[in-house]
Amino acid sequence: MEDNELLNIRREKISDLKSAGVDLYPNDIKPQNTTKEILADFGSSDSETLAKLKSTFSVAGRLMAVRNFGKAAFIKIQDYKGQIQGYIGKNILSAEDYFVFKKLDIGDIIYISGKLFRTKTNELTIEAQKLILLSKSIRPLPEKWHGLTDIETRYRQRYLDLIANPKVKEIFHRRSRIIKLIRQFMDERDFLEVETPMMQSHAGGALARPFKTHHNALNMDFYLRIAPELYLKRLVTGGLERVYEINRNFRNEGISTFHNPEFTMLEFYQAYSTYEDLMSLTEDLFVFLAKNIFGKLKFNYQNTPIDLTPPWRRISVKEALVQLVGMEPACLKDQKKALAFARKAGCNVKPTDHLGKILMAVFDEGVEKKLVQPTFVTHYPVIISPLSRRSKNDEDIVDRFELYICGREIANAFSELNDPVDQKERFLQQLKEREEGSEEAHEMDEDYIRTLEYAMPPTAGEGIGIDRLVMLFTDAASIRDVILFPLLRTKQE
Repeated sequence: MEDNELLNIRREKISDLKSAGVDLYPNDIKPQNTTKEILADFGSSDSETLAKLKSTFSVAGRLMAVRNFGKAAFIKIQDYKGQIQGYIGKNILSAEDYFVFKKLDIGDIIYISGKLFRTKTNELTIEAQKLILLSKSIRPLPEKWHGLTDIETRYRQRYLDLIANPKVKEIFHRRSRIIKLIRQFMDERDFLEVETPMMQSHAGGALARPFKTHHNALNMDFYLRIAPELYLKRLVTGGLERVYEINRNFRNEGISTFHNPEFTMLEFYQAYSTYEDLMSLTEDLFVFLAKNIFGKLKFNYQNTPIDLTPPWRRISVKEALVQLVGMEPACLKDQKKALAFARKAGCNVKPTDHLGKILMAVFDEGVEKKLVQPTFVTHYPVIISPLSRRSKNDEDIVDRFELYICGREIANAFSELNDPVDQKERFLQQLKEREEGSEEAHEMDEDYIRTLEYAMPPTAGEGIGIDRLVMLFTDAASIRDVILFPLLRTKQE
């Protein structure tokens, strides 16, 4: 503990309370009300109505403010639903309870019970007839706790952030509601919620660098999943034709305002569907969420107007490169010309890179940030889509889309590759890339090939980033604002 004056003062109070026989951490006190219930039921009642009430009311929560007037004081108590004012009178409380009150500090957890009344300023208040200390706060809240803005403190000590900033609580209440609405939407469309392994013997389902761990009893290496895709498609093959999972994924990648190595995804698969069907389903889902959250389809994100009214714009990768960054059509088919364009645009590309990878490097650098309104980008190169079905019209591209809003990818979907021969060839190509140094390329998954050999029905699947979705619907600038405990470098004490 820090040896400073504030801590010493609190230690002295603790010593005084213990000497008086006060239990600093009792566990048998149960409040009968919440602040929200009291304010909802009696917030509009006048003084005369309140005076006629025979009931007493009790709340428990954190002491957030004290205004002392000698033998009387007004306090603010904050529970998980809000705040309410309490009145402390020396002539009302017992001598023992008043002694406890005089030893309280901002941040303590307390219980009060009593009658309701209105002050001269017309504020609904509990006149405390009983006061109990429930948990003594040894450390003081940060200076200016009522406006805690230090980003480092807010993320590292989220509990202080939640105490100090009510809007932070609102974000996570909304996050919970969004996830409930997603489940409602999927359940109503006859999707089955399932759970798949988070430790996997093969890192598959996405192009990403995995986290690796070791199981001692089996003496085997495992990977934290980068995606549940291959397991969910095993279930589709087994006859669970509509499945979804709201899952935690782990990717050993950089951290930014919209990347966290541990993140939440909605991933779902629907048999006898195509990627085009999922575009319509995605529009329906976002419309459903917006209407339930905002009551409308137009809202602002970071001062930018967003309109979710369907149908959303649809544009292919190649069309986007030509229209939005000025790439000549000839570059789309010529690796050397594309390489020269990419280098001029400042992309990190190598002379040996496949044409498809070069085109996507230009896309990432120049196109993404221009996709502000909801946009489905379609027809990605095969080389970066090893699990997607080839287009009938062009074998170099796949039936796939990514959804962009405000310059960020929020969803990725495609018609699934269910040809085991083609899939094995794609895995072999991935193995070649691994041998050349790629840490994101897929490993060979023989059991998944075996699964496809039992015939998987034509299927479309999609993954939606829950964290980025919540950012959009809470007007959060950083992914860390919508994850309770984002990953941070260990602080050197």
